[in-house]
Amino acid sequence: MTRFRSFLAVSALLPSVAAADGPASLVNPLQGSDSTMGFSHGNTYPAVALPFAMNAWSPYTQPCKDSFFYQYRQNKLRGLRQTHQPSPWIADYAAFSVMPVSGKLVCDEEGRASEFSHAEELSHPYHYKVRMETWDTLAEVAPTERCASFRFTYPEDKDAFVIFDGFPGGSSVEIQPEKKRIVGHVRNNHGGVPENFANHFILQFDQPFLDQGTWQPGGETNGDLKREGDHVGAWVKVKPGVVTFRAVSSFIDPAQAEVTLGREIGGKSFDEIRDAAEDRWNETLGRIEIEGGLPDQRRTFYTALYRATLFPHRLNEIGADGKSRYFSPYDGKVHEGVMFTDSGFWDTFRCVHPLFNILFPELNEEILQGVLAAYDQSGWLPAWASPGHRGCMIGNHAFSLFADAWAKGNRNFDAKKAVAAMLHDSSQQGPIASIGRDGAPSYLERGYASHDKTHESVAKTLEYAYNDYCAMLVAEGTGNKEAADVFRGRTKNYLNVWDPSVQFMRGRLSNGEWDPGFSPVRWGSPFTEGCSWHYTWSVFHDVRGLIGLMGGDEAFIDKLDAVFQADPDVDTGAYGGMIHEMTEMVAANMGQYAHGNQPIQHMIYLYPYAGKPWKTQARAREVMTRLYHPTPDGLCGDEDNGQTSAWYVFSAIGMYPVNPASDQYVIGSPLFDKATIHLPDGKEFTVTARQNGPMRPYIHHATLNGRQYDLSYLTHGTITAGGGIVFDMDSANNTIWATHEGARPGSMSDAD
Repeated sequence: MTRFRSFLAVSALLPSVAAADGPASLVNPLQGSDSTMGFSHGNTYPAVALPFAMNAWSPYTQPCKDSFFYQYRQNKLRGLRQTHQPSPWIADYAAFSVMPVSGKLVCDEEGRASEFSHAEELSHPYHYKVRMETWDTLAEVAPTERCASFRFTYPEDKDAFVIFDGFPGGSSVEIQPEKKRIVGHVRNNHGGVPENFANHFILQFDQPFLDQGTWQPGGETNGDLKREGDHVGAWVKVKPGVVTFRAVSSFIDPAQAEVTLGREIGGKSFDEIRDAAEDRWNETLGRIEIEGGLPDQRRTFYTALYRATLFPHRLNEIGADGKSRYFSPYDGKVHEGVMFTDSGFWDTFRCVHPLFNILFPELNEEILQGVLAAYDQSGWLPAWASPGHRGCMIGNHAFSLFADAWAKGNRNFDAKKAVAAMLHDSSQQGPIASIGRDGAPSYLERGYASHDKTHESVAKTLEYAYNDYCAMLVAEGTGNKEAADVFRGRTKNYLNVWDPSVQFMRGRLSNGEWDPGFSPVRWGSPFTEGCSWHYTWSVFHDVRGLIGLMGGDEAFIDKLDAVFQADPDVDTGAYGGMIHEMTEMVAANMGQYAHGNQPIQHMIYLYPYAGKPWKTQARAREVMTRLYHPTPDGLCGDEDNGQTSAWYVFSAIGMYPVNPASDQYVIGSPLFDKATIHLPDGKEFTVTARQNGPMRPYIHHATLNGRQYDLSYLTHGTITAGGGIVFDMDSANNTIWATHEGARPGSMSDAD
């Protein structure tokens, strides 16, 4: 081993001294990366990015077309890629990569791939560093919102090359030696873009080029300064040693990329960019300050908060005149204002946006402004955007985002336009199944989506009923009584898919008869990535009504308990074979509780609605302990845009938003001795758990701002007013605390 190689092996393991000072140092971006298409421990990649940035950067081990592009168990890296991918099931767009190579020029991704070791890989949200063993080089990247700073270190005695790869799907490169830069654009995508879509990039080097050229897979590598095609790239030879360069991209045009590069990086050094990114993450993650708990629990918490604040990605860019503009993926035009993308509301309505409404209310209002801009430009509210409309998942959950913000008093968006958009989208089918209301004709006529006419009919019926409730609240709030009445008439449509003979939600045919192929463990249509055990609880807005369907409190509690007592059996049903969510449920070994997917994640928090909050306390603590770890295999299913992580964040501070459209958070079991929520206006709300510990999940007594507290929920106003709640924890359950009728969280049926 040469002296240079030994230096890299040691230095790659050493974080900066400052990294030990803040919560960002506790984040493990590699959590969830030990995943494959067949089994998900998170299906994540180690994103090097700022919160809600336009771009992220990541190493990748797999061929560039593989959306599962960083797999922890692989031993070769192919480069560092700019990525916008929100999920491997949605895939990436506008991606490209860079790679250091030494000794000889090798451009294609198979030939240039380098062996690496996780022992020589350092991964932080603000800084990634790895030793490329094959090329005896060290590669580092640090992010800004739309740029990145790179530092490649080469052995002094070998030729040094930087390889740019434009990826298949349309790319163009031009080398400008006199300016020490590579410029061009890439167009790769998997849908949701207009024809004039492009990602314009600049790679600006600090060193002159000794030689340069272009390449394409299967073609010769030459000295041409320009190349365009389906898949092209560029290479430059530089003086060995430490090589620094900066990358920037714009969806607007090359001139905007130039402006952004000057604004976000300018003359700043690599270390300055890295340190600024670390400061940004410490500020963001420091919005919740935790004390106590085990070291791994603290790492898991801040890793979860990191994941919950990566998406959605911001699309707007700041022009030379200081105005914010964006290229719209909906109409292909440049507009003033804000726009966000790379988020699936089917996942994130549950607790990601509720978390934003506490920690980042102004940001959430901007997101809603962007949602309405998407409606203006496309004629439909987005449901899964990446970057434009994508045909994935179900429901009208932009409705939930509007109602969630409205209920929390975060109303800096055009609520009247939102009501008009919700009337439009709820009354008709869209051009793709994920927007508008798939199954609208039968839903509007019969009060349910017909199983013989509509795919995933029960899941859609349940979610549409909740969505209509959300729309009703916003319509009422804006004084639109006519619209409110329209939506109110559909809020109890969940009743139409409840079959009392089997005590489950069940598919229903156009003629009113029940689906004859029903089994509570049968996955797929009429359900979405789940079965009736999972979807029967999807009555977020009217849990009291669901309790009545099941025969009262005791029957409801028994049914909740039965989820965990049932065997983890699977009937693959419409899927025709095991999908990864099924396998993950079986592996979790918690009966029919499938925490690895979203439909049932709120179910643990339903016990207080029937007067037994201690059961929620025990189960919430169990899931946090068993199913979350700060390791590459540390999640029990897809992480999904921050949703599975936000569940942990809320649960660890002792609460959860079962009904996002209400102002209530159901109390669970706080994991830490103390959690301080630093609110945007400077106030603080603290959650203190005295005598807490791994075997003490139960709440024995509580006080709010010094007064006895005996409710099983907290309100948003209580939190944002500042103050604190103190829980006395115990190893034995307290069957008295917060069990009286008035202690229960609210439901729509309470008003009946």
